[in-house]
Amino acid sequence: MIAIFMGLISIIYVGRVEGTIDPMSASYVARLIEESESADVTLIVLELDTPGGLLESMESIVKSILNAHVPIAVYVAPAGAGAASAGVFIVLSGHIAAMAPGTNIGAAHPVAIGEGELSEEMKKKIEQYAVSYIEAIARKRGRNVEWAKKAVLESKSVTAEEAKKLGVIDIVAESRDELLHKLDGWKVKINSEQRTIETEGEAIVVVPWLFKEKFFHVLSNPNIAYVLLILGIYGLIFEFAHPGAILPGVFGAISLILAFLGLHVLPINFAGVVLIILGVGLFVMEALTPTYGPFTIGGIVALTLGSILLIPRGEVPPAFRISPWLIFVVVFMTASFFVFALTKAFMTRRRKPRTGMEGIVGEKGVVREAITPTKEGTVFVQGTLWKATSDVKLTKGTKVKVTGIDGLVLKVEPLNNKATDNRS
Repeated sequence: MIAIFMGLISIIYVGRVEGTIDPMSASYVARLIEESESADVTLIVLELDTPGGLLESMESIVKSILNAHVPIAVYVAPAGAGAASAGVFIVLSGHIAAMAPGTNIGAAHPVAIGEGELSEEMKKKIEQYAVSYIEAIARKRGRNVEWAKKAVLESKSVTAEEAKKLGVIDIVAESRDELLHKLDGWKVKINSEQRTIETEGEAIVVVPWLFKEKFFHVLSNPNIAYVLLILGIYGLIFEFAHPGAILPGVFGAISLILAFLGLHVLPINFAGVVLIILGVGLFVMEALTPTYGPFTIGGIVALTLGSILLIPRGEVPPAFRISPWLIFVVVFMTASFFVFALTKAFMTRRRKPRTGMEGIVGEKGVVREAITPTKEGTVFVQGTLWKATSDVKLTKGTKVKVTGIDGLVLKVEPLNNKATDNRS
């Protein structure tokens, strides 16, 4: 470590971008490059695994890489990772493009992420812009221009080995260590200056994401944004139903704000948002004015359709879609909660009054002093001794049920409809 500070050992920075390409991804890459330039870093290895993302964020990352004064190797890894859509542009922009076996690159056709529904004319313009942009990047880095254009126009996708054969990337490396070994002595051009990369014996420094970068990056996950949207709606509804509770309202408002921060990078269909709100509203109406069915069914249908339509499937990559299982769990739990509340309300309405003198009718007790048709006795009911009468003879210890009340005198009958023998 002391040798690093004294400049005796050169440094290699390693960064990683995983998931949606969003403003936080662009901020992280820009910071990574800025810090490397001030620290006299020999090489940056930017590990990548992305399904794509925002056009503006992708452009910001590409600009940062193209104008960097430090050699940057963009490395798609580990096995199973991919560089789709915006990721293709980022890989091609690197001074060195590398992939691990078992990864893929391609499908760079632009998707209207965060732009809603676009007209055919606008889609065509965006497509033409994407083609010219990726062509310019490929030409600057000396990569396969024709394949790059096909990745946009025809959504072509290839494996790491195929990409190497086609001249799309420079290196296929099993691991970071293998990549660094292959890069030792590699020559790159930085601002018309030829440089030779030396990686043997270099100190490797992994640059982590800042908390705020990681936090807001996670919000762009469609499943998390969806859950926050649902929780936010529930929180506000609970606050309106119980004014002054404060905490549910604050929680709901914060959840909604965070949800919309995440959803702004996704192709939201606002009809889906309206249907979700309608569905939850129908559940609430069912709870407040029980109809024992119609509102609940309507709520389930609206919430399900809204969740499915929230992010239109169409050409949107799977990574930008809400998990069907998550939709099922949310709808099931919401429906179960309101059905449970509805059942309790129905049972409450059918239950006999439990307050006042009438509330004792139907209760069970035990005879404490014998009762005959012509003589009152006493019974023990609800923790209290009561005077009682009966049409049959009841001996001490007989279990009885209250069938009526006259003033402060109970009318009782034996539980088995016949008197019991005297018990000690």
